[in-house]
Amino acid sequence: MLTELETTLLGIMMMVIMLGMGASMTWRDFLIAFRKPKGILVGLLCQYMIMPFLGYALAVLLGLPPAIAAGLIVIGCMPGGTTSNIFTYFSKGVLALSIMMTTVSTLVAVVTVPLLISFYSGLAGLGGDYVIPASNVAQVLVVLIVPTMLGMVIRKLNANIGATIEMIGSLLGVVVILFLIGSWVPRNYGMLLETSISVYLAAIGIGMTGMLLGYWLARALRQDSNRSRTISLETGIQNGPLAVLIVTLTFTGTQQQEVLFIPILYSLFIVITSSIITVWYRRTATSEALARDAAKVRA
Repeated sequence: MLTELETTLLGIMMMVIMLGMGASMTWRDFLIAFRKPKGILVGLLCQYMIMPFLGYALAVLLGLPPAIAAGLIVIGCMPGGTTSNIFTYFSKGVLALSIMMTTVSTLVAVVTVPLLISFYSGLAGLGGDYVIPASNVAQVLVVLIVPTMLGMVIRKLNANIGATIEMIGSLLGVVVILFLIGSWVPRNYGMLLETSISVYLAAIGIGMTGMLLGYWLARALRQDSNRSRTISLETGIQNGPLAVLIVTLTFTGTQQQEVLFIPILYSLFIVITSSIITVWYRRTATSEALARDAAKVRA
């Protein structure tokens, strides 16, 4: 489990990340997005339809124990993570869409996440010691909305300071994942060695499958290939640190360690798998751009 100091540091870092996310947006961005909301709506559909169901389905299909299933469902129900913006940038995706999707999915998470966790936990038959009260989830999310709003205010008052905070917040998203891995893995390497393949399949599969389904659902809903790749990354890359924070504030002792297992594993492997997918997406985007340029020359 995480120590009290680590939990406090995680909470502070999450506040800074949300501050940075807020600083990446202006009210004008929302107005523009609401005039052409299709891409964001498709992204939200992928985020809150595909991922929560995947968490539940994998838990049932793989026959995972209650604690592991609870952690997987929590991951599946999370909003998009800020690290998706970094991977979108390097994949030559639509960065503005990625940032807007992350922000909007986090804002609506106050309502959707507690309901989804409660629904899928009940559907999976989780009860008693592994129930995560909806009120706990809502309280954490409401608290994190405050720095998001503050970040938007700072961006409006001083664009330069806002841009700096945005950059710090985005980078800190990666730092938090490395912090969790660095602080948790050394103490639990024995547990990692004894873990069954089904648990690793769940931790890796939820992100990879989410990206795959997110891409093809976006294409089916008539998003172009570049926007679909952006939605794909945003769908599969969940806010792992937020899941860890919710679990840490809900459980204690051995229970906390057991439920934390999937969020930590997911955070470890999503960085690796997203890096591989990003290289592939970047090459595809480059090839498409060259093909368009060649077509213009021939015309």
